[in-house]
Amino acid sequence: MLVQDRAAKSQMREIRRFSEPKSLDFSTWVSENLSRIVVISLSIVTILALFFLYNTTDTASLLCFQTQSTQSLQPLTRPQIKWNSIRVLPDKTSPYSAFVTEKWIVVSVTNYPTEELKGLVKIKGWQVLAVGNSLTPKDWSLKGAIFLSLDAQAELGYRVLDHLPYDSFVRKSVGYLFAIQHGANKIYDADDRGEVIGGDLGKSFDVELVSEPILQYSHEDPNRTVVNPYIHFGQRSVWPRGLPLENVGEINHEEFYTEVFGGKQFIQQGISNGLPDVDSVFYFTRKTTLEGFDVKFDEHAPKVALPQGVMVPVNSFNTLYHSSAFWGLMLPVSVSSMASDVLRGYWGQRLLWELGGYVAVYPPTAHRFDRIEAYPFAEEKDLHVNVGRLIKFLLVWRSEKHSLFEKILDLSFAMAEEGFWTEQDLKFTSAWLQDLITVGYQQPRLMSLELDRPRANIGHGDRKEFVPRKLPSVHLGVEETGTVSTEIGNLIRWRKNFGNVVLVMFCNGPVERTALEWRLLYGRVFKTVVILSSRKNSDLYVEEAKLDHIYKHLPKIFNRYSSAEGFLFVEDDTVLNYWNLLQADKTKIWTTDKVPKSWTSVKPTGKSDWFSVQAELVKRTVSTMPAHFQVNYKEAAKNSLDALTVCSSEVFYVPKRLVTDFVDLVDLVGDMDLHYKVAVPMFFLSMDSPLNFDPVLGSMVYKKKSSSFNSSLSLYSAQAPAVHPWSISSEQDFIKLVGQMAEGDPLLMELV
Repeated sequence: MLVQDRAAKSQMREIRRFSEPKSLDFSTWVSENLSRIVVISLSIVTILALFFLYNTTDTASLLCFQTQSTQSLQPLTRPQIKWNSIRVLPDKTSPYSAFVTEKWIVVSVTNYPTEELKGLVKIKGWQVLAVGNSLTPKDWSLKGAIFLSLDAQAELGYRVLDHLPYDSFVRKSVGYLFAIQHGANKIYDADDRGEVIGGDLGKSFDVELVSEPILQYSHEDPNRTVVNPYIHFGQRSVWPRGLPLENVGEINHEEFYTEVFGGKQFIQQGISNGLPDVDSVFYFTRKTTLEGFDVKFDEHAPKVALPQGVMVPVNSFNTLYHSSAFWGLMLPVSVSSMASDVLRGYWGQRLLWELGGYVAVYPPTAHRFDRIEAYPFAEEKDLHVNVGRLIKFLLVWRSEKHSLFEKILDLSFAMAEEGFWTEQDLKFTSAWLQDLITVGYQQPRLMSLELDRPRANIGHGDRKEFVPRKLPSVHLGVEETGTVSTEIGNLIRWRKNFGNVVLVMFCNGPVERTALEWRLLYGRVFKTVVILSSRKNSDLYVEEAKLDHIYKHLPKIFNRYSSAEGFLFVEDDTVLNYWNLLQADKTKIWTTDKVPKSWTSVKPTGKSDWFSVQAELVKRTVSTMPAHFQVNYKEAAKNSLDALTVCSSEVFYVPKRLVTDFVDLVDLVGDMDLHYKVAVPMFFLSMDSPLNFDPVLGSMVYKKKSSSFNSSLSLYSAQAPAVHPWSISSEQDFIKLVGQMAEGDPLLMELV
């Protein structure tokens, strides 16, 4: 989402308005004076358009407009910079031109100074730099702090100023440059509503880097690319903003850690007590609107580092940067404000590996007070749908350039090509890097990338143990008690049982309102949740498929997750009580053959009605089956060969051992218009004897749909393996459902 998208659209409308010629009725006069009219009209339009564009008060909007109007016509061009021609220029314009100090705290300010900000000013040895924007009061002032108003920023002459929106915290980029220009070698990226615990950053962070062993996450699992650090610090049910939602359900603590020598933890992410850095999904679903969060993390847990190949969300309000990572302070401008620092963090981590550096996460270093302000979910949308893909992209990205700044340009260019940000951020990166040189920053030297080396085996002596505490949290005003250990144990047991089973869900309802919720609900338990719908939605990773022929889409998913134990299909009008599926045999077929209202036999009339047409297609398919399929099918249907078996097929399971058979049968159907309610039972009867089907779904609650099929909550039973029907079309419907399901999985109350 572009920062100034609306302003750009406004400019386009304005330009079109100036360009419209007026209609005149006296054609004779027009024909006689046509040349004069054309010249005068063009002159007026040109003057007005130039006047409008020249006098616009929103430079970022103009840049955005120019980018949008030309980007579709021209391919992306990687900036070519002559680094040696850039001169270092001292600050000669600001009142602080002679001021130099090493330790800076940079904050963005929109309102008058907060009590927390007044506390930051009192931290000894650190200089607070407050960066204003268009919403900051004109008379903003705080003794002990340097304040950069919009006017003061403009006088600095930095190149990045041409790309920054006026009303956003991303103007902190100006503050970072100012601090570097005035001698910074440590920058604490802070928030004006967070107070440093103990009033001493030296007690919280490694302000001075020393070579001492630091606990490090294990790199043993090559498939793990991101971690939730809150688990390490005692809060397994809380996740940070920027963690892919598909990883939210991973709540197990580390089996073991390794160690790394300190001295290169150039980016240090602090944990915040009170209101930690959480996303809007957590904020809106884990509390009432009238209570503030006050989450506590384990202050005694050791700091922990991230090895190359494993990432962690990094924010912009409780993070210490050492000078070797100053280039990574740039806040992107073409994405939403809630995504800017998160994308910066992942982008910076990947580049940090090129220097042999790493990110480390520290125990509670700050306390942020929850002011019960709305978190804009819409501002996070591009974050939720892109962050998982971004992490995968960063892990495979490589550059052959021989200097850090050239690699940075390479990555920014590649991210623009992939759509993680726009050309605006590519140009912003170019300006940022040139400004870094101008303010006297020297780029660090590269080191060989460990990712490209064979991973060393982790011996028994290299393993370091640390078992995180399980601290209580407050959810909906109810404190966790000892029962939580049992509930967490159950969730781990379910995850262990279904952690290699792929859930495939077809959504008949609006995916824009439900896709994220379904992933939150079932993603805690299953290997992955693949969502299908009649309409594709790339932003939400929803694939297009036809429900009538859903079985034809399944082979693609089987192939994609070839290592999965099995595949559980469910429609969004059916609720899975996964805790009642533990006893099911994952090597067998699960279907509703024991549910009379779901599995039925129909005698075709022999005419051209739907059942007769489907029956004829079944006969045609069976006649082409190999012997083992045909024998199985005819044996199962020997008492009703003239009848058509129909199954509603809202829920069924295909084990790994029968995936190949399923695919073969789909190929036999080919282009025939065989409905899935007929095809699926035919497949199952051909693949195996009904005597071998697992009966787990036989006790599900199953009723025919009516106009108000879930108006009564009495339909739901936590003791059943599944419940049908149940309608989900909004967040409120989801909350009602979770309230019911919490009888079987109490931890679900943390989602509502």
